[in-house]
Amino acid sequence: MTRSHQARLRRSALAGAAAIAIAAGLIAAAPDAEKAQTTPKFSLIAASTSVTLESWKDDPGVYLDLGTYLTAENGPLELRVTRKSYKDPVVATQIIRDGNKTRTKTLPAGLVKDFAGLPGFAQITVKDKAGKTVLQREESFCPNNASGRVRPDAPSTSKYPQSCPVNPFTLGSVWGVENGWASNTYAGYYATPVQLAPGSYTAEVSVTKRYRDLFGIADKPQTINVTVRERGNEEPPGAAAKQGDHHTAGHGSHHAAGKSGHGAMRSPAPAAPTSGAGPSYNVGHGPHTPAPPALPWALKKADLKAQRVGDAPGQTDGSRKASALKPNASRPTGKAAVPDVPKPDLRSLPAYGITISDGQGDVPGKDYLAFSANVWNAGPAQLVVDGFRSPGKQLMDAYQYFYDANGKQVGYTPTGTMEWDPRAGHEHWHFTDFASYRLLSADQKETVRSGKEAFCLANTDAVDYTVKNANWHPQNTDLSTACGQENSISVREVLDVGSGDTYTQDLPGQSFDITGLPNGTYYIQVLANPEKRLKETNLNNNSALRKIVLGGNPGARTVTVPAHDLVDAN
Repeated sequence: MTRSHQARLRRSALAGAAAIAIAAGLIAAAPDAEKAQTTPKFSLIAASTSVTLESWKDDPGVYLDLGTYLTAENGPLELRVTRKSYKDPVVATQIIRDGNKTRTKTLPAGLVKDFAGLPGFAQITVKDKAGKTVLQREESFCPNNASGRVRPDAPSTSKYPQSCPVNPFTLGSVWGVENGWASNTYAGYYATPVQLAPGSYTAEVSVTKRYRDLFGIADKPQTINVTVRERGNEEPPGAAAKQGDHHTAGHGSHHAAGKSGHGAMRSPAPAAPTSGAGPSYNVGHGPHTPAPPALPWALKKADLKAQRVGDAPGQTDGSRKASALKPNASRPTGKAAVPDVPKPDLRSLPAYGITISDGQGDVPGKDYLAFSANVWNAGPAQLVVDGFRSPGKQLMDAYQYFYDANGKQVGYTPTGTMEWDPRAGHEHWHFTDFASYRLLSADQKETVRSGKEAFCLANTDAVDYTVKNANWHPQNTDLSTACGQENSISVREVLDVGSGDTYTQDLPGQSFDITGLPNGTYYIQVLANPEKRLKETNLNNNSALRKIVLGGNPGARTVTVPAHDLVDAN
């Protein structure tokens, strides 16, 4: 497991609008005969015939955001990517819609191995001025990348999610390029920099044969003239002003370690504003790199190494805003009741991002086992919890709400309390007893219990967007608004269907003190709803175990994390 620390390219935000405008011009001329076709048509286009890419003296390497897009006409490109369990391989299926009829086509077995996108989709060849090939590479393609309309009569919004999840324990995902839209082929976080000296080049981008044959894409490579220019550490004039509207870095130390998965964010992905391939809100956070989202944003180059991206009022990671979900105006009245309506189903993912730590601000001189944990909602209903505070009291009284099929509130029940957590990296209201973490011995008897049982609920990861009633565009992705301020009088916290909430190992309370534990085999248990205060569809699937092996000596402990069935990620 690695962290990506990559510098980000910068290009004028005007280029983003130009890319869509050029793409629109290319598509608008489609003949009427093509419009009558019912089979979706996909094409590779280039937004411009020339691009300028930048390398930096202190961080050499060029990121190949060449402005190529995959367009969808006569219907969307839609893929459902699932696995039945962690013992089963990933299966990708194309959904083809023709009016009220739907047919499916399963992609070849083994082609898609995870949920990060279509591997080896784009072929890139770069030649220098003399015509010598200096680079050949393939890149993956996430259909949920930065996207936009290519004709005015296309749907005004895309129904598809914003990014491809990379949490190793994702169970299901939906990828799509909306009809009449185009999605950037740039791989963003999945790309690695290339070494190109300053100068002029010619790049050719094509869709590899396996995908041309699979999706019926014409073999029409796109040629782009590339200028590589080198820059120092100085900011170009006006850069700060131009990028100030993108809610960039510098949100304060506690926000920097805050919620985009409740942990410290890594440097943003290399991307120009045209691609939008930066950190995303609905991914497996912590040590995992996020997929490119569908909304463009930019960060100043000088801030990348010095600061981390985090939360501030009204934003999650600088890439998008999320409005606060408002609680009911007052405490519920009347008799509490749990009606016979759909309820949430809380499930735990196996722990991941497992490392040995020296305490991360806890007690120095000790050994800690740190990890990331996720509890998600398999539905079919949202988990909705409101907290109400009596003036002068330190705790809020929490209530779980229930809704009928029309979204009408039909019942509620008391479900514990919410407490203010002042620790750095938290600083918001936590719903108590949402989950617990336990370190079990080889016989799976409890050995150590973490103090972490209270949570701020937010939708950080798209765990399975193929379940019934999954919300592909959850709102409360913003910790600062979803979980309130210290002086809040009431708070609403929601875990949407299909989404999960990850806390990373970087935060206080997220680790086990293993200083006195002997070496050997243990299990990390993530247990949702441990006190069974929340009303669920099923209370028998709340636990997940992850096997680990401790070794080493005091002060130099080691941890080995065996594969969990087919998932080989620590």
